[in-house]
This record gives sequence, C-alpha cells and structure tokens, in this order.
Amino acid sequence: MMRSTCSLVAVATALVLGSATGAQESKTQSISAKGLNFEVPETWKKLPPSSQMRVVELKVEPSKGDTDPAEFVLFAFPGGAGTTQQNIDRWQQQFQDEGGKPPKITTEKVKGQDVEVTIVETVGRYVAPIKIGQPERYDKPGYSLLGAIVTTPETGYFIKMVGPARTIKDAREAFVAMAKSMKIGS
Repeated sequence: MMRSTCSLVAVATALVLGSATGAQESKTQSISAKGLNFEVPETWKKLPPSSQMRVVELKVEPSKGDTDPAEFVLFAFPGGAGTTQQNIDRWQQQFQDEGGKPPKITTEKVKGQDVEVTIVETVGRYVAPIKIGQPERYDKPGYSLLGAIVTTPETGYFIKMVGPARTIKDAREAFVAMAKSMKIGS
C-alpha cells in the first residue's frame, strides 16, 4: 500500500511539473505590425525600434554559454524591396565563411496561416554594416541568421534574427512556429 501511494504521488508530481513546464514554454505574445500578425515566445522582449525602417524589434536572451543576445527585427516595405532571392543574396553577403567568402545559405518554404513564408538560414562571421551607408562593420564570428520573408501585393515583410549560433539554434523551433502563425490582416 505504501509503495503504490508513493508511486501515485510521484506520478501526480510529474504531471503537475510537466504541465507547469509545458505551459511556461508555450506562452506567447501577439505581434501585429503593418498588417502582418504572428506569435512569438513571451520571453522575446520588445524593444523600441532603433530606426524608422524597423517596425518591430525584439531581444532574444543568449543561450547558456553565449554572451550576446540575438536581435529580431521586422522590416515592412510597401510595394516590396526587391525579390525574395535578392534579399536572400543581400543577407548572404552580410556573412563570411572561414575563407572570407559568402557562406552557404539554405531556404525552405513553410505555410503560415494565410501566407507562404520563406525561411532563410546561414552561419559564419557576421560582417554587415553597423549602420546603412557607413563603413563601420560588425565582426562577430560564430554568428547565425534566421530570416523570414513574406511578400504580398501590397507589402514585403522581412524578418531578420541574428545572434550567436547557439542562441539562434536554440530559438529555431520558436522561429519556425512564429512563421507558421503568420497571417495578414489588420
């Protein structure tokens, strides 16, 4: 009798802790920006956009062992801003492999709620300009990019998340879930 009571208590405790953990991991916040709506983890902290071109800016806390957070930025351009491939190529040029060349970049298409989303990934030394049009550049080895591109007849949406490779890898599942939650509307 004692053994089965202990077993029941252990099972009940595991269920309660499992439910609490699952609920904590699944908490999201809704983002609505220039007609694009999506969900991101509650732990991704909203920041005031640091320029007029940035519609949404979020900070993703660094994973254990990383010191820098990842930066999540949404740009929305009425009428678009080049083709999907042109933007993929531009993002690829912001990274270098060990030989100083643009690294391999991968893409995949996922279905959002009512849009198609192109997810873009690369890893290498992040060497993008710190400010557009200025010569000063980042020099961040071991960085990654996760990008999401959505184009509609009215607007091109470009989400770029850049940060230490481990932090980006750990955020990938939530990033893909964010892409799958996307929908167009007011």
